[in-house]
Amino acid sequence: MDQWMTAIAPQLRALTALADHEGFMTGAAGALGIPQSSMSRRVHALEQTLRIPLISRDGRTVRLTPAARRLADAVRAPLAELEAAVAAVTDDADPEHGTVRFGFPLTMGHGTVPDLLADFNRAHPGIHLQLKQAHGAELVDDLRRGELDLALTIPPPDGLPHTVIATQEVQATVPATHRLAASSRIDLAELSGDRFIANPRTYNLRRMTEAWCQALGFDPQVGVEITEFSTIREFVGLGLGVALLPVTDDPADGTVQVPLSGEHRRAVGLASATARLAPAARRLSDFIVQRSG
Repeated sequence: MDQWMTAIAPQLRALTALADHEGFMTGAAGALGIPQSSMSRRVHALEQTLRIPLISRDGRTVRLTPAARRLADAVRAPLAELEAAVAAVTDDADPEHGTVRFGFPLTMGHGTVPDLLADFNRAHPGIHLQLKQAHGAELVDDLRRGELDLALTIPPPDGLPHTVIATQEVQATVPATHRLAASSRIDLAELSGDRFIANPRTYNLRRMTEAWCQALGFDPQVGVEITEFSTIREFVGLGLGVALLPVTDDPADGTVQVPLSGEHRRAVGLASATARLAPAARRLSDFIVQRSG
């Protein structure tokens, strides 16, 4: 079974790439770095091996059959494990070289994470980092598809190997002129009449903000939605509203961070596509965990 799996692995990878690119053969071929003709041959060979139809054609459009989509979803994790095992063997002779595809949230694009990655790059210059910043849900999808090796996600994803490396305390960020700016601690309910600035609804912190407020009997009045924490802080400093944000060592001018009564934290996870990591990815994972301890 293992030999058979290894033999058809390139064909299965072609199928998953085709599924990821919604049947767009050129895009799937480009993602794998092979000619489109090779993509077609691999998928056709897989059809012959399995003796089931995997694609249908409507002119130039290629559609995956329901069986093909189920198969693509089922083989992603085994393929990633197989590729990691091969990489572990082939990289053993030169463990200081390799490529790591690493993702982190848009909201972590300043400060700690860039500094940490720069330190890793200086310590391991032979390891090439391919970095991606994206919404957390997109990063988790990329891990599941095998397009990333590691990613920082908030919260840690269900169903993927991960380590909780930190927790973020969330506090109220208010204008320096706010009536509660001088408080040592405030109840979140005291902000029920304020205008909020927050991330879009798909963001974890926005969902937590709404849940915390609703638990106290009110819906936050969100007047402005922004993806970047730094921009939210600037808008708070301009007096456009208040926000619930992770504590920062670099608050924007004209803002004050005030602790909230009760528990307001969220977990930061370092997640991987597979439990088995290639040596280069393992080095980055260990580096991040050690620095976070």
